[in-house]
Amino acid sequence: MELIECLDIPYILSEPQNPFHTFDVYIPKHLQDASHQHDAGSYLICLVHGGAWRCEDKADYADLARKLAISTGYPVALPNYRLTPTEPTADNFLRHPEHARDVLRFLEFIRSWYGRDNGAGRELLPCQPRKLFLVGHSCSAHILCSIFMCMPGENLHPSDELVRSTTAFVMSEGIYDIDLLLSSFPTYRTWFIEHTFGKKDSYEDVSVIRATMNAKGDHIRWLIIHSQGDTLVDERQSSAMYDYLSATLRPVAKTFDKLGDEHNVILQGPQYVEIISQYIKGVVGAK
Repeated sequence: MELIECLDIPYILSEPQNPFHTFDVYIPKHLQDASHQHDAGSYLICLVHGGAWRCEDKADYADLARKLAISTGYPVALPNYRLTPTEPTADNFLRHPEHARDVLRFLEFIRSWYGRDNGAGRELLPCQPRKLFLVGHSCSAHILCSIFMCMPGENLHPSDELVRSTTAFVMSEGIYDIDLLLSSFPTYRTWFIEHTFGKKDSYEDVSVIRATMNAKGDHIRWLIIHSQGDTLVDERQSSAMYDYLSATLRPVAKTFDKLGDEHNVILQGPQYVEIISQYIKGVVGAK
């Protein structure tokens, strides 16, 4: 399948343009056909990269985005967001929820985006995206959950239109409960948790499994993915999130036994793409 690729589209305009406030989009070329304008063209997959809130880039996930676009037949948008410095100083630091605030700005932008390339002035999508699939890996699972759940003191408020447009979350190797993570990996505290969330005795206030669900998101479906070979984030994270969603009677599915590779290695193999693609097609087919 041939793809149209457009890179470095700004979702927050600035001068000079901040590269962390741009996104890439990968669009199956057949969607330019008018017959798809009100079918597949209305769906959009938003893939948000991981990296412990402090590293990685949308370019690192370009191959995965291409594979998802080809496998599903739907466009895939891949944003950057600002990162916490690896060596923060008093004059150079970035803490939660600023990463999530950037991703929220991107999602609000992409929901109302008509597929126009700000640089070339051309239309890239056949119609405005109306149904979003949000894919988060590792820390970006926490970022997305922070946006769509009611977290105390974070002042992140997705619009009603964005919540209604969101069809499903797909979360892989996610971080959901920081205290639980530190009980398994205590060295993470000084490696990236304190830089991201500040120095605290407990991080219960940023645990998404202790947050209140957005009542307007009852329609949103969830898939929680975890690899048995992941040594960087243990299955307790995904199990806790699955149990929390199940207790709130959310439509949630899990895949904990189909992948066996390491944390980021799963992103390179065909099984990961197949799991997500089959899930998305199943959700679309059920509507």
